[in-house]
Amino acid sequence: MTETDIEEPTTAEESAPEKQTHPWAELGPEHFYLLRLAPLPTDRITGPRPLRFVQFGKTERHGDDLSVLSLSIQLPGQRVHRDQNLLNIWADHENKEIRFTAEPGVLEGGLLQVEPSNRGLGRFLLAQGIAWAKANWGHYKVANLDLPARDGFVEEMRKRRDHALEAQGFTLTYLEGQTLKAVCSTPKVSELSSEWNMDKVQVLSLLDVGSMLEQADKNLHERDLSLFKLQEQIAAYRRDDAGLKFTMACLTAFCLFEAGLLIWMVFH
Repeated sequence: MTETDIEEPTTAEESAPEKQTHPWAELGPEHFYLLRLAPLPTDRITGPRPLRFVQFGKTERHGDDLSVLSLSIQLPGQRVHRDQNLLNIWADHENKEIRFTAEPGVLEGGLLQVEPSNRGLGRFLLAQGIAWAKANWGHYKVANLDLPARDGFVEEMRKRRDHALEAQGFTLTYLEGQTLKAVCSTPKVSELSSEWNMDKVQVLSLLDVGSMLEQADKNLHERDLSLFKLQEQIAAYRRDDAGLKFTMACLTAFCLFEAGLLIWMVFH
């Protein structure tokens, strides 16, 4: 046996098929919008959910074989992982198929991961992608999507994920005897829903932002005026308090003098 007849063992990474990337992998957002995340009660798992504002970006490209809509969420002062807060919707015109992926430039990938979680952003991104696909290729089929097992370890998080997907029109099929691995599917794009919970996520226009800033400035001015009035009232109360204390001191001294005089008259 020669050296050329000896085959080197292949590792799992070498044997695994490489994900197909596309020249549009480095697409950045071109159009930006402001999203208002409504304040919600504190969640037992995800923690506090205060009022927040995040940036929503999107861009799209069209070709003879493929079209893509890239959606992303940017958080002020916070960086997330490369495949978080990102959703790509690929339209395969040759196979007449729509694919939802969450990895940059990858034609087939996993479901999106959103930060902050449990704020309605996942449904919002899916709704935006579905609306784009329905408006252009409603008759296309939707590629099945394998859901990651990591979301199934916590029962409440798995139910929340399943509810969000089913609300958009997807059908979840769990493998027999397993509660972690599931397949997300739907026959056609036209059967999906492009609605989201607008009570949680609101898209703000420039006029909305300007109105909010004006209202905030007005509220600050009114608060400053109210604070000034309260300070004036406190100062007046302090002056009145000082006058009352002086009067009480004088009355106390006069009472003591009268009592002393009365005692002196009794004994003399």
